[in-house]
Amino acid sequence: MGWETIIALAGFALASTWTPGPNNMMLASSGATFGFRRTLPHALGVALGFPVMLFLIALGLGEAFKRAPAFGAALGWVGCGVMLWLAWRIATARAAGSRRRPRPLSFAEASAFQWINPKAWVMSIGVSASFATGARPVLEAAVAAGIFVLSGLSSAPGWAAFGAGLGRLLGDGWRLRAFNIAMAALLAASALWLVLDA
Repeated sequence: MGWETIIALAGFALASTWTPGPNNMMLASSGATFGFRRTLPHALGVALGFPVMLFLIALGLGEAFKRAPAFGAALGWVGCGVMLWLAWRIATARAAGSRRRPRPLSFAEASAFQWINPKAWVMSIGVSASFATGARPVLEAAVAAGIFVLSGLSSAPGWAAFGAGLGRLLGDGWRLRAFNIAMAALLAASALWLVLDA
């Protein structure tokens, strides 16, 4: 993997991790609802969970899913169902100061979510197909995962901080509820779009 490839991969990582998607919508909503500090484990789960997934797929797990497309399709629908459930959770979440306090996703939950997130699968397989040459698979997978760790450690906490700042502006009344409903609707729409477009 030459420097030109690494630079191109870094550009792709920054673009894909900073642009809106299921992870970033959930992080913004969690930051607005629970604050930055309570959302940080969720952010770290995204930032580190996706690169682990990418590393394993770049090593050949993606090929297994290509050979069993029915399993990949079933996993996509399971992921869609979980994303719709998370959208419901976001839409019905109350502010951190309310009496009935839900909690943000934990590090483990956010890491595990990557494996049923259709966008994460598309990105992992796309990166593996576009940037891996197969000459040194372990090194290539490690470099790709490392680039996404660096990008994710900036973008995931960045989206959580954006949500936390927005949460301070929105307060804990109807404006926060409207924001969470909007984020939930976007998450539900992206879940359906990702699985139906596959």
